[in-house]
Amino acid sequence: MQARMKNPAMVLPDAGKAINGLYKVAHSSGVPQTTLELVHLRASQINGCSACVYGGTHSAKKNGETDERLFTVAAWREAPYFTDAERAALALAEYATRLADNPAGVPDDVWNEAAAHFDEQQLAGLVMWIATTNFFNRLNAATRQPAGQTWA
Repeated sequence: MQARMKNPAMVLPDAGKAINGLYKVAHSSGVPQTTLELVHLRASQINGCSACVYGGTHSAKKNGETDERLFTVAAWREAPYFTDAERAALALAEYATRLADNPAGVPDDVWNEAAAHFDEQQLAGLVMWIATTNFFNRLNAATRQPAGQTWA
């Protein structure tokens, strides 16, 4: 697959600066890096963003993520490799990514489970990172950015 154009964040330099700001804010919220990596990967899988699945997998691997967890993140409910906090973050990521599938948005039980594992600042970071990931996915899908590039 060939990209339709360069990534819009590269075409508009101020966009890249804004995206980097969102990245920094989400990653300074106190949520473990491994959890943010898993959430990014899962949302990107749902959205079919090959660029983010590829880059996110490489980033997670570089940061010490195991093959078992990376191979099974799409089936995290059935896999024994994830903590309760990670499961809560992955459920939140799935519901926040699939908004069109649930008119009520994120169900209270999913939110409450996440809130049992993360404080308000961390929840804000998770929600910000899920939204930012979905933003990345939409930029990449619209412009057909191919898999193969890494950012870490």
